Amino acid sequence: MNDSEMNDSEMSDSKMNDSKIKNPEFMGENRLTITICSWNTIDELRICLDSLEKVRDEWPFEVIVVENNSADGSGQMVHQEFPWVILLQQFINLGFCKGHNLALKERSNPHALLLNSDTIVHPGALSASMNALLSNPKMGILGPKLLNPDNSLQFSCRRFPNPVAALFRNTFIGKIFPKNPFTKDYLMQDWDHSSAREVDWVSGAALFLKKEAIDVLGGFDESYYMFCEDVDLCWRAWHNGFTVEYHPNGVITHAIGSSTSKVPNRMIARFHKSMFMFYQRYQAPKTPVLRQLALGFAATALASRAGIFLIKNRIDILRRKFS
Repeated sequence: MNDSEMNDSEMSDSKMNDSKIKNPEFMGENRLTITICSWNTIDELRICLDSLEKVRDEWPFEVIVVENNSADGSGQMVHQEFPWVILLQQFINLGFCKGHNLALKERSNPHALLLNSDTIVHPGALSASMNALLSNPKMGILGPKLLNPDNSLQFSCRRFPNPVAALFRNTFIGKIFPKNPFTKDYLMQDWDHSSAREVDWVSGAALFLKKEAIDVLGGFDESYYMFCEDVDLCWRAWHNGFTVEYHPNGVITHAIGSSTSKVPNRMIARFHKSMFMFYQRYQAPKTPVLRQLALGFAATALASRAGIFLIKNRIDILRRKFS
C-alpha cells in the first residue's frame, strides 16, 4: 500500500509509530516537545513547520501537530512534506485546549512549547528561551517576544484582565480615550518590552511550559474551548508557586487570527464567554451581595463589548456587499 492509499487514521498511526522510535538525542531532561493545533491554516502551518525544520539542530525537539479536521488538506500536507513531524489527525475539531492537551499527553519529551500554526520561529528563539526557562527553578512558564508580520511589537505579555479594561480595549470608548490608563496598564505599555521580567500572563500563541509545571497544572483547562486558556493557565501557575516570565531574546513572528478570522462572529462570542468565565472563577468578590453586583456588571460590560463587535462585523459585511 502506498501513501496515497492510506486513510487518515492509518496515516496518523504510521506517523506516530515512525516518529516515536526512541532516539538517544531526544531522551535527555532538557528535550522539548512543540505542540501545534491546526484548523484550516494549511499555508500558515507549512511556513511554521518550515521555520522549525530550519532550526532542528538548535535544540533537541519533536513536533506534534494536532490536525483538527481541517477541510484544506493540512493533514495530508504535513504527512507528505514533513515526515519527521508527529501527526495526530482528528475527525472532529477538538478545539485549541483539548488539542494541545492531547499533544501534551502524547509527548515524548519533558518540556513543551505550545505554538500557534500561524507563527514563524526565528533562529535562536528555541535555545534562548529554553536556556532561560531551565536556568530558573521557580519559572514554570516563559513567553518569548512576539512580533507582528510587519515586525512591530505584539503585546504578548500582559496584566490580568478586568471588566473595566475590557470596556476600553478595542472599543469606541477606547477610541474616544486612546490614552486611557486602563488599556495602557493592561497591555503594559509603560515598558518597552526589551528586557526580561516577571509578568501576569503570556500569550498562548507561543508559550514554553516546564515539565514541573505540566505535572502540577495539567495543561489547559478544557472548559475553555479557546481564548483565556492562557490567562487561566498562568493564573494557576502563579497560585501554585511558579513564576511566569517574559524573555525577549527569543523572537517569534505571529500573524494573529489565522483560524479565528474564518468564523469571526463565533469567535467573538467564545472570547467574551471565556472572559466572563475567568472573571467569575477567579476575580469576582466572594461576598454574596458584592459578587452578584460584580458579576452583573461584568456580564453587562462584556455583552456590550461583544455586541459592538458583532454590529461592526455586520456593517462591514453590508458595506462589502453593496460597494
